[in-house]
Amino acid sequence: MSSSQATAIAHPNIAFIKYWGNRDSLLRLPANGSISMNLGGLETRTTIEFSPEFSIDTLVINLQPVYGAGLERVVSFLDRVRGMAGQTWRAHVSSNNNFPTGAGIASSAAAFAALSLAASHAIGLNLDEAGLSRLARTGSGSACRSVPGGFVEWKTGSGDADSYAVRIAPPQHWALVDHVAIVRAVNKPVGSTEGHALAGTSPLQAARVADTLRRIEICRDAILNRDFSALTRIIEQDSNLMHAVMMTSQPALFYWEPASIALMKSIPVWRQEGLNAAYTLDAGPNVHIISPAQDSAAVQERLNAFPGVKSVLVAPVGGPARLASGAEE
Repeated sequence: MSSSQATAIAHPNIAFIKYWGNRDSLLRLPANGSISMNLGGLETRTTIEFSPEFSIDTLVINLQPVYGAGLERVVSFLDRVRGMAGQTWRAHVSSNNNFPTGAGIASSAAAFAALSLAASHAIGLNLDEAGLSRLARTGSGSACRSVPGGFVEWKTGSGDADSYAVRIAPPQHWALVDHVAIVRAVNKPVGSTEGHALAGTSPLQAARVADTLRRIEICRDAILNRDFSALTRIIEQDSNLMHAVMMTSQPALFYWEPASIALMKSIPVWRQEGLNAAYTLDAGPNVHIISPAQDSAAVQERLNAFPGVKSVLVAPVGGPARLASGAEE
C-alpha cells in the first residue's frame, strides 16, 4: 500500500452546560460534565493522507499552511493515532471550515472530531462511537461532543476510558435553531486551551463545578421534555457562571464585546414581548441565540437589525461526524 487517505465531516457544537477547566490537561479530562447541541449546516471538512513517502506531517487550514503551535498540536494528536495503530507514516492534513475559526464557535471541536474520524479510518483503526469520542477529546475537549449527533452529554468519567460523549436525543427530537450573532469574527486573543488552564485560579470555579450535576440534570430533563422555559433558565445561568469564572481568573479573561452585553440584556426583553429566545456564549464574544424553529424567522429579523451584529449564522440541530462519500469529496 503506497498511501491511505480519508475525508470526514463534523459539525461544531454549542454547549448548553459548559466545559471549562481540566482535571488532567494532557488527556483533557474535564473538571465537570457538559451538554451540547450539534450545529447543522456549519461544518469542518478534513482530508488526511498517510504515506511512507512523507518525511514530515503538514497541515493546511482554509487553504493556508499552518506552522508553530497549531501544527505541533495536530502532530501530537497524530502521534497518538499512529501509536494506537502501530504505524509510523507521516501525514498531510487539509481542513476547511464554512464558519469563522477561533471566534467561539467551537472550530476546534469540529476540526478534531473530523480529524479523529478521518485519521482513524485512513490508518485502519476500527473505532466505535465511544472510542472516536475519546480520541477526539484528546485533541480538543469539546470535540468529543461533535462525534455523536443531535443533543449530546459528555460524561466526566473517572479517567480516560470512560470520559466520552453520548447522545441524549437525536436531531429530530426537538426542532431548535441556533442563531450565532457574529460581533467579532477574528481569532480571539486567548484560546480555550490557555483559558482552561486558568480556570482553577478563579475563586468561583470550585462552586461552579460543585453545582454542575444539578444544572446537567435540569438541562437533560428540559431537552427530553422539550421544555424551552426550563432550558432558557439553565443555559443562561450556566453561560453567566462560566464567564464569571473567566472574568475572575488570574489574569482575567474578558471575551465579551459591547454588542455581546447589549444582546444579553435585550433577549430577556424579547421574551417578555412573547419571543422564545435564550442566549449562551462559549469562549468568545459571539452570542448564540437558541429558539424553537417556529420563532427562528423573528429572531433572525431582530438580529439582522441589531447594532454591532456583523452577520448571523443559522444552524438547526446537526448530525454526527461522518465519512464523506465519493460524491461529496
